[in-house]
Amino acid sequence: MGGGTLEGVHTVLTVAGSLDAESVRERERAAPRWVWADTRAVYPALVRAGVRLARCHDLTLTEALLLAHDGRYGEAHSAQAAFARLHGLPVPETGDGPAAKQDTLFEPERTELGAAELAEVHADQRRRIAALPEPGRFRLLVAAESAGALLAAEMAHDGMPWRRDAHDELLTELLGPRPVHGMRPARLQALADEVAAAFGHPVNPDSPQQLVKAFKGAGLQIGSTRSWEIKKLGHPAAAPLLAYKELARLHSFHGWTWADQWVRDGRFRPEYVVAGVVSGRWATSGGGALQIPKVMRKVVVADDGWALIVADAAQLEPRVLAAMAGDAGLAEAAGEIDLYSALAASFGGERENAKLAMLSAMYGGTGGDAAKVLAVMRQRFPQAYRFVEDAAKAGEDGKVVRSWLGRTSPPPSGHWRELVSGPEGARAARDRGRFTRNFVVQATAAEWALALLAVLRGRLPEPARLVFFQHDEVMVHCPLDLVEEVAAAVAASAAEATRLLFGSTPVRFPMEAVAVSRYSDAK
Repeated sequence: MGGGTLEGVHTVLTVAGSLDAESVRERERAAPRWVWADTRAVYPALVRAGVRLARCHDLTLTEALLLAHDGRYGEAHSAQAAFARLHGLPVPETGDGPAAKQDTLFEPERTELGAAELAEVHADQRRRIAALPEPGRFRLLVAAESAGALLAAEMAHDGMPWRRDAHDELLTELLGPRPVHGMRPARLQALADEVAAAFGHPVNPDSPQQLVKAFKGAGLQIGSTRSWEIKKLGHPAAAPLLAYKELARLHSFHGWTWADQWVRDGRFRPEYVVAGVVSGRWATSGGGALQIPKVMRKVVVADDGWALIVADAAQLEPRVLAAMAGDAGLAEAAGEIDLYSALAASFGGERENAKLAMLSAMYGGTGGDAAKVLAVMRQRFPQAYRFVEDAAKAGEDGKVVRSWLGRTSPPPSGHWRELVSGPEGARAARDRGRFTRNFVVQATAAEWALALLAVLRGRLPEPARLVFFQHDEVMVHCPLDLVEEVAAAVAASAAEATRLLFGSTPVRFPMEAVAVSRYSDAK
């Protein structure tokens, strides 16, 4: 593994506390790697001051990766905790991130680490990384994770273009005019009235207890009020209830109140959490950026004279499996734009059978036709099949597994160990095997996406900005005269991310970019 654009040798600047924007801007000209405790505590203020940095080393994110590699999930991973462990001091439960700076009653005063102390933590982390079996890969993971922290702060500041007028028009069309506080929109109230009429008495459609009781009174037993269970019922309340649930979710999670909180100056500004999921995928601590309903995409509109460049990686996880497993047959198919079509000949000429086989292998599916197509996969693509089977077996045995770059799955809990020693042991083991089977693929796919982001961030011409990222999809907001240059940068960044992770591989990771004025026009 080479260093490439993410890991190259740079001057290291270890900094603590708040930073003077002009001083940072001047020192950034030397293209250093900034080392600090927590990007969330330092970088947002710099971004607001108009300063963008090329690279950093986030001690908190790195400590979390290293502790997990040692099987020490759940331990405090702030820079302060790392320094305390290094010197045999009591480890603080909270650290020096933004959330830890809130004063609480009777809480002991915290002492911020200075630059020299942070440098000690950095040196210790470098030593621990060097001692790992695959230090080059892990360094790339750390570099990509830290670059992601920079980008998360930038995207929260820049925001996704969001038309409040179009949003209000859509909500009014679907729900009726904005209601007064505490009241239902007209459309929701009408559906609630239909539900009550179907039962013949008042029922609150927002109350699972009342709904279960109402259906029981109608002679129908249900275990929950989830949509899939309601759909099976032939009761006249089912249809209006399902419509109510869908629109109520839209009203709650992306309605007028949501927009008041998260949309400012024509931009949706969520709070991203880097590695918020154990697989390394991002999460959000507010705004729900990763759960934007399809119907809402029409209100994501580029500024006049600008475009949205939207791109996602086609069939990312199967391609990742092909590259990791080194399966020549699967890698050959993954050299095509449509991997499933390329595999169809091996599965009776049916593209859907090829897709079912790949998804079953990665997610542990066994129902329906899965067993039949998996038998074909085991014969035709033995290395890929064995790769995920080995990961599943490790999980069933209570072991941890690792991604391509070294992110580590959580160890089994004490509760799981109790389950596997009891009558439900076989089922508990299979469930964990399904998790570890997918972890090795999904976590590596997340690493590829992080590398893509880091490279693309550095390739984008001014004033183009990355404004959205979700798993394998990116969105860039750019002037119309830069559309072709940005689209080319996306394709080149995908190729570079592939090279950084897998070196020379026949596996292709196609990422076709489309230029649209509205997000809804991209798919």
